Amino acid sequence: MKFLSSIHFRYAIVSLLVAATILLFGIILPKTIHSAIWNIFGFVAGLSYLLNVITFWLYQKFPENFVSLKILGMLIRFLSALGFIGILIVLGLENIILFLVNFFLIFLFYLIFDIYTFISNLRPNSK
Repeated sequence: MKFLSSIHFRYAIVSLLVAATILLFGIILPKTIHSAIWNIFGFVAGLSYLLNVITFWLYQKFPENFVSLKILGMLIRFLSALGFIGILIVLGLENIILFLVNFFLIFLFYLIFDIYTFISNLRPNSK
């Protein structure tokens, strides 16, 4: 039962839900999905997972800095996202508006998941 409550399992479930949603929209409304959607998904999912693992590891070492660690992780995620968007636009990406809409929708799904885990961990740390 410990595996079902782990952050890795919850992260895998969220990633599968986002991937299924992308596939569903790709089938139903193919014009709403950018051709680089899987690059976007891979970047956002990989970055979010990496930051969650690092934040959890740092939390185990420094539990009194939980809020600072989570905010730092969100800031790194945001700056990395801006860098990713900037690099792809400079490289000559087509249909930039659709790319930005797709990127920020996926980014927001993972940000909501990160905020949910942040809020769910505040109660044990408020003592």
